[in-house]
Amino acid sequence: MKNIRSGQRPALYLLLAAASLLCSSEARAAPQDIPVYGSELQGFSYPWPVLKFSFQSQRQTLHMAYMDIRPDHPNGRVAVLLHGKNFCAATWDNTIHVLANRGYRVIAPDQIGFCKSSKPQAYQFSFGQLASNTHELLKHLNISRVSLVGHSTGGMLAIRYALMFPKDISRLVLVDPVGLEDWQAKGVPYRTVDAWYARERGKTAEQIRAYEQKVYYADEWRPDYEPWVQMLAGMYRGPDADSVAWNSALLYDMIATQPVIYDLPRLTPPTTLMIGDKDVTAIGSDGAPPDVRAKLGHYPELGKAAAAAIPGAKLVEFPNVGHTPQLQAPEAFHKALLQALN
Repeated sequence: MKNIRSGQRPALYLLLAAASLLCSSEARAAPQDIPVYGSELQGFSYPWPVLKFSFQSQRQTLHMAYMDIRPDHPNGRVAVLLHGKNFCAATWDNTIHVLANRGYRVIAPDQIGFCKSSKPQAYQFSFGQLASNTHELLKHLNISRVSLVGHSTGGMLAIRYALMFPKDISRLVLVDPVGLEDWQAKGVPYRTVDAWYARERGKTAEQIRAYEQKVYYADEWRPDYEPWVQMLAGMYRGPDADSVAWNSALLYDMIATQPVIYDLPRLTPPTTLMIGDKDVTAIGSDGAPPDVRAKLGHYPELGKAAAAAIPGAKLVEFPNVGHTPQLQAPEAFHKALLQALN
């Protein structure tokens, strides 16, 4: 398949050349030098053609964007990659290359409310609903059995999917999934959707970058992380920024109020849990008292407890890595991923 050759890269990778400059001088840049994207990431290029699956859900027609990458030498297996809250299908680019070059057909969707998919103004977001949407997409593609890989919020979704459709999953890989603790039960105050919306409005690249550096990359920063900052920030600069912020608020409410930790013992597919030992993710912890905040997001302990709760689970830990091992330590991550899938 010619479009998985390493020498052929899409337009978004031109951002890499200017990433360091954007990181240090964004405030001084001319407006035309800073990317602006629509609410469905119009103007941002994905590594492969983006297809759209239209379907009816909650009395409206929605479309789910996805990439369907078919290898030159198929091994007969399909891998489905589920992105996290501040990620998109495009951020799986390196992983898609690795899997496709090993013969996997790869499906990488953008969930409703995210990235290049619909941003409904009224939608009952739940992990069950997103799992059902993804299941309908795979039925549309005549795919009945998959290896499911979920990162961050995509890990929460992968858990719900595996509980709803266990016979469809040959392997389950959870990469730094959020929801390994019940934040509200541990003392994080409830935040209304309106409060999340106020927090999301006007979000800047500087805010996104600072959060990602601390949480996703263990205080490390490299130029190859910058395109993913601009991917998000570009939507908040765009003409539909309000819709982006509103959907983000609805999604944060879903994440904060629908914990999956209690369901881990019910998982039946062969499961591998991958954890960056420097991960400190804890949704809503910025609104918690300091003594509560100090007890949250300890992923080495959370990972071990989750692996013990999931029947037969294998735990893979990445030292000195944050929330996103597939980007921060891709060689170690992809080696472990291929072992988990095989």
